[in-house]
Amino acid sequence: MPASLIPARHHVALLQLSDFRNHADLLLRLDDRPVCLIGANGVGKTNILEALTMLAPGRGLRGAASEDLARGGSEAAGRRARAWSVFAELRQGQETRRLGVGLESAPDASGPKRMARLDGRAATSSDLAKAARMAWVIPAMDRLFAGPPGDRRRFLDRLTLARASEHGSVAGAYERALRERQRLLGEPRPDGAWLTGLEQEMAAHGAALAAARVETLRHLRQAIAARPSGAFPEAILALEGDLEAAFEAGGVSADIEEDFARSLRAFRGRDGAAGRALLGPHRSDLLVRHGPKDMPASLSSTGEQKALLLGIVIAHVRALSQDPGAGPALLLLDEAGAHLDAARREALAMELLALPGQSWLTGTDASLFEAFDRQAQRFWLNEDGLSHAPQV
Repeated sequence: MPASLIPARHHVALLQLSDFRNHADLLLRLDDRPVCLIGANGVGKTNILEALTMLAPGRGLRGAASEDLARGGSEAAGRRARAWSVFAELRQGQETRRLGVGLESAPDASGPKRMARLDGRAATSSDLAKAARMAWVIPAMDRLFAGPPGDRRRFLDRLTLARASEHGSVAGAYERALRERQRLLGEPRPDGAWLTGLEQEMAAHGAALAAARVETLRHLRQAIAARPSGAFPEAILALEGDLEAAFEAGGVSADIEEDFARSLRAFRGRDGAAGRALLGPHRSDLLVRHGPKDMPASLSSTGEQKALLLGIVIAHVRALSQDPGAGPALLLLDEAGAHLDAARREALAMELLALPGQSWLTGTDASLFEAFDRQAQRFWLNEDGLSHAPQV
């Protein structure tokens, strides 16, 4: 699609990093074209993507603790966390939102605190989830389909969080109740009333988690079915989990909650002996099949798995753009060309140029982004940071 026919994308117009990872002071001014970050390994390309993900809820694409994000890390400060900040202007049409996150020094002895601001005001995780919706693919996810269920579950929950801002807080509440119940089950004579209360809490939050996952899966299936298979084969998606299966079968939330709470009460002895709860959405799995070959994604080649993953995430970003009352999402692809042949790299460029949200990509060689021609902006980095201005 010619660039002149693409409506203005939701995009990062300005990104500024201060003492974040290896970047002492980095400032990027951007238009709405895809952003290609080019440079050798270790120069900080992924750090820029990670900085963007700090604008969303959670610990970002590496899952790092806040005190480890400052330039030099916590070790350089004698285990005392140092300040850092990430600031961005997100633009869509005539609207500009200003987001800032960072670790700031506290005036008292309590130590630095993580802060977030949206348009100059203090922001919650839910505020960030609504303002900075994004999805990402990193090299650690290349074998997602062959890895443990927990990796796929977290992947699905991250996708869900982008379309349901409350999903993260619900998941946190469920995990807290789960841990407290398990702690009580380890006591010689646990308080039955307390256990019942925790199980009811787990049931309510667990049902909400499962329902949100099922809704995300519905959106994903529709988006995948709406796009041609082509270079990115159709993924057949299913959820493995008792609560999710009940919702997909048309169950009512109140009934599913009650059944789950009843099962938790019945299995107290088993869960206590096992040292963990053996039933619940914390054990669910996302099952993926290579549609054209009708085979589990885990048995596909590395290149096919990467293509399946990219197809799912691109479909997810497209589905997000159709949510009423919410803007498009950013798509971040670290080492985007890894395991992709030239034909798939060209197909990826065409897919990204058609998205309503801006894409960010990293790579070690400019040739990986030749398919974009002049429809992307390129930044070169070296060990000292930004090497020179983007190629127009």
